[in-house]
Amino acid sequence: MKKRTLCSLCSVLVFCTGFAQLHPVPNESNVHFTIKNFGFNVDGLFSGIEGDIRFNPDSPSAARFQVSLNAASINTDNSIRDGHLRDEDYLDVKNHPRIQFLSENIRAMNKKGSFMMTGKLSIKNKTKEISFPFTALPSGNGYLFSGSFRISRRDFDVGGSSTVSDKLTVDLNVLAR
Repeated sequence: MKKRTLCSLCSVLVFCTGFAQLHPVPNESNVHFTIKNFGFNVDGLFSGIEGDIRFNPDSPSAARFQVSLNAASINTDNSIRDGHLRDEDYLDVKNHPRIQFLSENIRAMNKKGSFMMTGKLSIKNKTKEISFPFTALPSGNGYLFSGSFRISRRDFDVGGSSTVSDKLTVDLNVLAR
């Protein structure tokens, strides 16, 4: 009886607030990055995205994204490079296993389904504010969130090599249900 009452209460709260409580679908989401090394583009992916997303496109200022991904999941299709990127000089996954993002402000843009998000990105216990545009497209009983941003790896003490570009581009495609 208590379980049914709790479930009913949760359903009423979701219905009344209009917010969907969503979770990333790991095998249908990706976090892709591109960085130059010796002047050539190197692409990679992270997997293992987890988190909680509260989202209603009609009330973006009340939405919240709290997500993280497995830093050790880095994959550039080169196992030697991936091992090096997991080491202390770069991601130091032994001591910092998750890369985290927490939204602080979301606002609608002029085009339907387009938003601007500002939040805190944490890598290796270094936290920086980032802002980026994203889209939210309905997908079944959830949303597909897509966006892109640029960061400086040195802001997060990631790598010291002078052959690797300071800036990298991160592209997000996160399906959440």
